[in-house]
Amino acid sequence: MELHFDQELTQTKDMLMRMSSLAEQAVAAALKGLVQRDDDFAHRVLDGDTPLDILQKQIDERCVELVALRQPKARDLRFLIVLMKIAAELERVGDQAVNISHRTLALNREPQLKPFVDIPRMADLSCGMIHTVLDAFVYGKLDVAQRVIETDPEVDQLESQLDRELTSFMIEDPHTITRALNLIGVAHSLKRIGDHAVNIAEEVVYLYEGRDIRHQSANPQEDRKVG
Repeated sequence: MELHFDQELTQTKDMLMRMSSLAEQAVAAALKGLVQRDDDFAHRVLDGDTPLDILQKQIDERCVELVALRQPKARDLRFLIVLMKIAAELERVGDQAVNISHRTLALNREPQLKPFVDIPRMADLSCGMIHTVLDAFVYGKLDVAQRVIETDPEVDQLESQLDRELTSFMIEDPHTITRALNLIGVAHSLKRIGDHAVNIAEEVVYLYEGRDIRHQSANPQEDRKVG
């Protein structure tokens, strides 16, 4: 019975890893559509969002079924709860890829406003965070999960920098407003992907240590000051 349950847990984790791969591919395709100004990549993302939604539902159903039938306790119960939460975060990553693709289709209809420098850098960081945090989940690497959390301010800083630059464009030339707002939207989606990676990292800590570190600062000294 225990061996069979372990196999069911492994199968469910494999479903989550397939979901992670699809989410990463969606973000990568969305960015290619933007940087290469290729609508085909954007349409590919928009047409491919359904499998992520289906996988999330299947994972949720499998986890609920295992809880009901196997009545797991302690670590196994936490594992199933965390699986469902991570699946929800990955589905939202896919949603952000869809948002970027919608912005891309609008941007590709107009001349490029500025060279893409900060946005690809943000994409590298946020996508890297997703890939890294899933590795931390699979192998129980709490130090890696912590590094993902510590990377998030760098993504936030790039978004703020880009927001200031694009605001200047809009002030200096109102004809740039639509393009600038779409690029701000892309940057915000990339920031949200980083946020989802942080949420997963927090769940990894909860899974392996039973500690809830949500709503804590990345800098423990700041938390002590607040307290």
